[in-house]
Amino acid sequence: MTSTELTVPPTPLRAVIVEDEPVARDHLRALVQAHDALTLVGEAADGDTAVALVNAVRPDVLFLDVRMPGRDGFGVLTALVHRPHIVFTTAHDTHAVQAFELGAVDYLLKPFGTARFATAVARLRDRVALPADVEPLDRLREVQEQGGAPLERVFVRTGQRLVPIRLADVSRLDADGDYVALVVDGRRQLLGMTLSALLPRLDPARFIRIHRSHVVNLDCVIAIRPHDAGRYLVELRDGAKIVASRSGTQVLRQLTG
Repeated sequence: MTSTELTVPPTPLRAVIVEDEPVARDHLRALVQAHDALTLVGEAADGDTAVALVNAVRPDVLFLDVRMPGRDGFGVLTALVHRPHIVFTTAHDTHAVQAFELGAVDYLLKPFGTARFATAVARLRDRVALPADVEPLDRLREVQEQGGAPLERVFVRTGQRLVPIRLADVSRLDADGDYVALVVDGRRQLLGMTLSALLPRLDPARFIRIHRSHVVNLDCVIAIRPHDAGRYLVELRDGAKIVASRSGTQVLRQLTG
């Protein structure tokens, strides 16, 4: 007599949607209801309703719009007693850094489709499997106390782990679609936000944008040489060579006198 091992599917994550735009809310509802890993337990169209709903139904995950009339997404977080995993949804990437500092699992830029949403859900499943980390509200207080100080480190995902990377160790940052590739000792690590969103939180005395797709750490620059068409070639300690754009060349000229 042989025994058969049964595979039990994971319990769906209980989700709440907070979105003030009806069309966007309908779209997100359809994505949630179509995904086997999620079950929808509530919706809200404004921040105050969202706070009451989340504290009452205690979902596993909150799909949270950033910009809403009255209490915005970050205001919702500060008022929550129950603290679910957060996926921000917004048409703007200007808040991405703050969102990840608060421990957000993902940051969905509208409009997003099924594939991008599926990536966010996969990250949710990974995050649920991780040990508890610093609570989002604790992160929010820390960010507010810092008063917008330059970031010293970021966390990147490696398998099911979140690994800290000191920005002082990053030689360059490359745009990679909706991600930033952090290059440390010649190895690339992907961070889930755009380069434009991350740049304002970098130390301007250390990091400069020399191209639309490239930011370099001045501490890792070993040479700046003339290149074609009046542009500069930047050589980094890890062997990388990057041709600066015209605007990037102007910035380099100001630095070199």
